[in-house]
Amino acid sequence: MVKSTFLNLPEEKKKRVTEALLHEFSTHALTEAQVARIVKEAGIARGAFYKYFDDLTDAYTYLFKIAIQEIHMNMQPTAKFDPDFFYDRVCKFISKTQHSKYEPMMKLHMLRNEAVVPGSMKTNSEQLLHMTPEIWSAMVLSHEVIVSVFADPDNREANLKRYKESLYLIDKGANK
Repeated sequence: MVKSTFLNLPEEKKKRVTEALLHEFSTHALTEAQVARIVKEAGIARGAFYKYFDDLTDAYTYLFKIAIQEIHMNMQPTAKFDPDFFYDRVCKFISKTQHSKYEPMMKLHMLRNEAVVPGSMKTNSEQLLHMTPEIWSAMVLSHEVIVSVFADPDNREANLKRYKESLYLIDKGANK
């Protein structure tokens, strides 16, 4: 967890460190990130980094939460399954991400970092267990189509079309 020494920094210095983190995590996967590059870009001592964060994962988690707050859409569906709700939210998420300073970081997160961030998979798995089969299916598909769009932007429209068709198949099966 980010330390209070970081949170209590003057805004200018906090911004400088945050921008250095964004640059590092936008150009390097978490497993390849380096404190040395961050402290050099931020103009701080290496020891200061560890006064602000426990480690690179802690710094990454801090920045990821900021990014999600800025670009994440409410993905909590209503009680009744609505394919248009999911399709709309995924399209908005992709659009907001692609027009955000966090786009490169989010792409790396979805394609490379998600599996190495401790606890992120477990939390998602626990949430999925409590969903109806239709909502569960839509959430899993939503995640997969976002990854597909980031990994293969040339086929964005084809992937979104297939996603929408799949959502309607789920809805059709739910209403039998």
